[in-house]
Amino acid sequence: MKGLKKKRRIQIIIVAAAALTLSSALVGYAFRGGINYFRSPTQVAEQAPPANEIFRIGGLVEKGTLVRGEGKTITFEVTDGNKAVPVHYTGVLPDLFAEGAGMIATGHMKNGVFEAREILAKHDSTYMPKEVIDALKKQGTYVAPKGSS
Repeated sequence: MKGLKKKRRIQIIIVAAAALTLSSALVGYAFRGGINYFRSPTQVAEQAPPANEIFRIGGLVEKGTLVRGEGKTITFEVTDGNKAVPVHYTGVLPDLFAEGAGMIATGHMKNGVFEAREILAKHDSTYMPKEVIDALKKQGTYVAPKGSS
């Protein structure tokens, strides 16, 4: 009887370990393309990420750099107050996208230019993404909007 209980316990442990391994592998497989790291323009300028890496970059749209091309193509520079990175985007911009406004873009670097596939803009006059605020504070260029704490 004792031998049967011991054998059953070992079988349960083996099945549980196999289930844990399988579930971990499935979670890893599901996340393989869905994790995008945030970088500030200074981080990108100082150490360019690999060309095939998809990541997010955020900051302020530098004033005087927004150039509208043919159709839905635009170029501009995103800055954190210290460094600026050129951005190229083809698509429809959010309504609140403007020079001097906070934004985050998802894409990759190509020949020193950030090729954006998605652009997000702040949604009101006081909101700015946490990653952008942290990057601006690190550079010493963050100015809190009026009326915020």
